[in-house]
Amino acid sequence: MKKIYLDHAATTPVDREVLEEMLPFFNEKFGNASSLHSWGREAKKAIEEARERVAKLINADAGRIIFTGSGTESDNLAIKGIAFSKGKGHIITSKIEHPAVLETCKYLEKKGFEVTYLPVDNYGLINIDDLEDEIREDTILISIMHANNEIGTTENIEEIGKIAKKNGIVFHTDAVQSVGKIEVDAKKINVDMLSLSSHKIYGPKGVGGLYIREGLKIEPILHGGGHEGGLRSSTENVAGIVGFGKACELAGRRWKSDAEKMRKLRDKIIKNTLETEEAYLTGHPEKRLPNNASFYFKGIEGESLVLLLDSKGIAASTGSACSSKKLQPSHVLLAIGIKPEHAHGSLRITLGRENEEEEIDYFLEVLPEIVKKLREISPLWKKS
Repeated sequence: MKKIYLDHAATTPVDREVLEEMLPFFNEKFGNASSLHSWGREAKKAIEEARERVAKLINADAGRIIFTGSGTESDNLAIKGIAFSKGKGHIITSKIEHPAVLETCKYLEKKGFEVTYLPVDNYGLINIDDLEDEIREDTILISIMHANNEIGTTENIEEIGKIAKKNGIVFHTDAVQSVGKIEVDAKKINVDMLSLSSHKIYGPKGVGGLYIREGLKIEPILHGGGHEGGLRSSTENVAGIVGFGKACELAGRRWKSDAEKMRKLRDKIIKNTLETEEAYLTGHPEKRLPNNASFYFKGIEGESLVLLLDSKGIAASTGSACSSKKLQPSHVLLAIGIKPEHAHGSLRITLGRENEEEEIDYFLEVLPEIVKKLREISPLWKKS
């Protein structure tokens, strides 16, 4: 049976070049980067080289990159770090953020902070006027994601950054899904903090990064030996960090050609899938990631659709992998105005650099048959 992976927003395979650079740091070059001897110095040097590679990908200074354990930890460090440094205040975010942002904001509400959750339009875009209207004298942070992990919509981050800068407010963006797929220039978009994740760009799991603008002071959320400039105490995952750095180097060389290839395949998926009866595209038709094609189908359950695709050797998802075990419909789809009964019929296809056109042809051949089969047995599907 064919095996086709179309769930790259959930995770990506570790690139062979990445793995090759990581392997020596598991046994041959196993030193603790805090040790003074040659083994430690070797590990420290590898970490700093990786920091340079990560920084280069987003046009940042290497000294402004903090390594973390995940994109989720980066979001937590950014948001809690500012909140705890200020002690009190108002935060602005959107209703379609990743749970790493939304749950962190909910936690801070319990600690006395006030949070405004901006609505979005049917495409998932915030209204810039709404953002400006919600800014208060005590607003300490704006956190808006660069690209949505479920529907692929890309926000006008540069404009949001200008507004934040004009008002003297710290601006954080979760760029976990956008880095390595589209241009991400930390200086150009006026961002103060930017979250990254290794395993979304063909690096290993368990490694993330946070860019912090020079001069910005935040409180750490992990306390200990003072690693990573005192902002992330924990013995460094040297092999993982080395892999992350290599993945960023490869992304820097390849993202433009990868995006061009994936965009063509994405558009083919969208065009053909929308020929299916009562199939609808979610997210912006143009302002979206080049590898994301997301839909909902009336009259079926997305979980059943994903499982039947899996039985045909195709990996896809209904939305965020971080929320896949929840029974509630996607908060993102509800926020863009989709009815709960329709939101349950969602499907997210996210492409990678290794996908080829014949794989997409197979998917497009299989999908209509599965949708038809599910509708035949669905009490939700009313035949006209």
